[in-house]
Amino acid sequence: CDGIRKLKVRTNAETPADAKRALEFGAQGIGLFRIEHMFYGEGSEKPLFHLQEMIMSNNAEERKTALDSLFPFMKNDIKETLRAMKGLPVTIRLMDPPLHEFIPHDKKRQKQLSDSLGINSEELAKRSDALKESNPMMGHRGVRLGITHPEITEVQTRAILEAAAELTAEKVKTFPEIMVPLTGIETEYTHQEKIIREVASKIDGLDNYMVGTMIEIPRATIVADRIAETAEFFSFGTNDLTQMTFGFSRDDTGGFMPAYLEHELLPEDPFASLDEGVCELVKIGIEKGRKTRPDLKVGICGEHGGEPKSVHFCHNVGMDYVSCSPFRVPIARLSAAQAVLNNGK
Repeated sequence: CDGIRKLKVRTNAETPADAKRALEFGAQGIGLFRIEHMFYGEGSEKPLFHLQEMIMSNNAEERKTALDSLFPFMKNDIKETLRAMKGLPVTIRLMDPPLHEFIPHDKKRQKQLSDSLGINSEELAKRSDALKESNPMMGHRGVRLGITHPEITEVQTRAILEAAAELTAEKVKTFPEIMVPLTGIETEYTHQEKIIREVASKIDGLDNYMVGTMIEIPRATIVADRIAETAEFFSFGTNDLTQMTFGFSRDDTGGFMPAYLEHELLPEDPFASLDEGVCELVKIGIEKGRKTRPDLKVGICGEHGGEPKSVHFCHNVGMDYVSCSPFRVPIARLSAAQAVLNNGK
């Protein structure tokens, strides 16, 4: 398969263990490292607490204190994952969490948090209520978080690029790709890219790095030519792109999707296999992006990247790579080779 396929196959991973597992399955890099995933699972209690401090902060000074505490955890996780990938590209997505997901509901945790911030429980409850959104999936997250609080983008960038520079000093080759999430307007991207480049200019010993964006809002595909004036790569986040194209909440389709499939209103669940309408938007995004920047690197991240029909589509539209969970890497490698044979090229 590897001798035939043209598409590279990367993985979605946030820990050295996942990265090593993906390498064993034949992954050629990481296409999606989600910074906020370091706040889940084993060993996440301390960094999660500092993230909660950041979220509950009421001013830039409080936020900076929380970010300074969070920084070493973030940098270490990134550094060890970059090390595990041994010079292969690692696309690191800046934080993209709906903030309400991290608000603590446990009374003991709330007390620790209010004590740390020097506020009472009433003030903490007031700040929690202020974070609640009617539609958090389309709310204050992704690039919007970096625009309202640029210090969050600064700290993440410093963690990524300092980790890379330190590894370079250890003679470990790295290739980080910093990805701005949820871009829909070209000015959003340029606002964040400027911050990233300014941080990078102050870090000595940097080898290679790129800055690009996740294309997951339909508008971004329409103005992709303008975004590509400054973005060095696109990664299509087809989970959110599907969600926003259909107006379906991917977390809530269980109530109606079975009926759509039963009545053959849709041939398949569009969150499992790429829909033709979403495919059309992806094609537009690639064509417009490469019209501006012919060498634009293009990939896909999300579970569509490991689904055979979707992989065939990615090959046919000239993507550089697909990215999927470690356990789907072998399927993606096989599908990428079959796509070449099916098309005769």
